[in-house]
Amino acid sequence: MQTMLHVGLIGDHDDAVTAHRAIPVALRLAGEALSVPLSFEWVPTEEVIDASRVARYDALWCVPASPYRSMDGALRAIRFAREQRRPFLGTCGGFQHAVVEYARHVLGWSDAEHAETAPEAQRAVIAPLACSLVEATGTIRFEAGTRIARAYGRPEATEGYRCRYGLNPEFRAALVSGPLRIGAEDDAGDVRAVELDGHPFFVATLFQPERAALTGRLPPLVAELIRACSSAAG
Repeated sequence: MQTMLHVGLIGDHDDAVTAHRAIPVALRLAGEALSVPLSFEWVPTEEVIDASRVARYDALWCVPASPYRSMDGALRAIRFAREQRRPFLGTCGGFQHAVVEYARHVLGWSDAEHAETAPEAQRAVIAPLACSLVEATGTIRFEAGTRIARAYGRPEATEGYRCRYGLNPEFRAALVSGPLRIGAEDDAGDVRAVELDGHPFFVATLFQPERAALTGRLPPLVAELIRACSSAAG
């Protein structure tokens, strides 16, 4: 019998959030498609006071709807996934906080901030978008050879957003000069996904791929998260 996989959903659950309604459906579709038994648990950010709160999960997904009640809690969970090589997916707010965590703890930028919670910060690696992407859709172009491109199996896709903040272009070159690499851009060349080289699965997207599940479609990245999780457990 296959081992049950446990996914921790890092964020502050609110059923009014479209993505939060989509995520359980996406996980169910992934489990069915891969014939993998899995369970999930919402993990409120304020409960992540140390790594022990998330160590029990086979995979972590940092979900949309920030600012989180505890930014530090979200960053602790992301750092655990990155350092302990635990399969990780970050979407929307998860993307934003994955960038902040990397900037602080890999690049050593202790003053790296998210402009939504620290609007006066000198090193806001996440900054207001030139054009808001609240309930917007757009074309995503995948970087050849990346994990995200392999997951989708095609050069581009149309995805939905609900965000006002993204990667600050002022810090783009430094942020992606090491193991963090660009996974996807939009038509204007702005970063819409990143992934971490040398990690079993660490992918973060500004868009919300989970929304596809509400129309009965399996989101490719959710399938890849569970596939990576299953491989690690096996």
